[in-house]
Amino acid sequence: MSATAATKAAPVAHADRISPRHFKALANLIQSEAGIKMPASKQTMLEGRLRKRVQACGLPSFDAYCSYVLGKDAPRSEINHLLNSVTTNKTDFFREPRHFEYLSDTLLPAYRDEGRRSIRCWSAACSTGAEPYTLAMVLDDFALKNGGPDYRVLATDIDSNVLNTGLKGIYPKEMVEPVSSDLRKRYVLEAKDPARGDVRIVPKLRQKVSFGRLNLMDSHYPIGEPVDVIFCRNVLIYFEKETQSAVVKRLCKQLAPGGFLFLGHSETINASDFALTTVGGTVFRKG
Repeated sequence: MSATAATKAAPVAHADRISPRHFKALANLIQSEAGIKMPASKQTMLEGRLRKRVQACGLPSFDAYCSYVLGKDAPRSEINHLLNSVTTNKTDFFREPRHFEYLSDTLLPAYRDEGRRSIRCWSAACSTGAEPYTLAMVLDDFALKNGGPDYRVLATDIDSNVLNTGLKGIYPKEMVEPVSSDLRKRYVLEAKDPARGDVRIVPKLRQKVSFGRLNLMDSHYPIGEPVDVIFCRNVLIYFEKETQSAVVKRLCKQLAPGGFLFLGHSETINASDFALTTVGGTVFRKG
């Protein structure tokens, strides 16, 4: 049966399993494409996430789906769907708040005192957009109170689905609870119908954040001019040590001299290996 068949397949039976041979092949594909480790303990999770995908392709079983997505003629679009299914998209506004305190209390005042007129930031694994919009809130709030600097935020992720959410800027109301009341009043729009239970980031902030797909496993990151600040948090923990090192080296290439790299609080690197200096809790400066 073709994956583009018009006849809709029945849901995949819960008794159906991915064979050990196919699981190993899928795990190798996922790691080579996205750097994500997929040990045998993750098989049940992978099956749960792929059931709807198998049905959407019009295929009757995991075996048929694996033969399709692992075949030499598998379309790029389906491989991307597979990667979307396995990426973890845990995110919150003001997650790991000490990083944003460092940004507002230390980094931005230093840039102001240097006379900086603009700053470019990159959220390198932005998920549904909470991190880049939090960055934009902090940057905009500082600019309003200090007469600058102007700013732009680039937001990238491997998962095209979460990027669409970020572009819309619409979130469940409870998701913005970590945002202070002052910032909520300025940057978050409530739905006219309270029953909807969602909010939207104001147009001014959405215009400051650009979303695009980027795979950190790629050998080159085509993001244009060097950036001043990179947030790449809680991503390296999914990679093998060798992959972690390669990703950090590529991130550092994108940093302007004196730029800052923020990693997740559970992620550690040897700063000197990358010509970085530790300046705070998982905050590093280039040069």
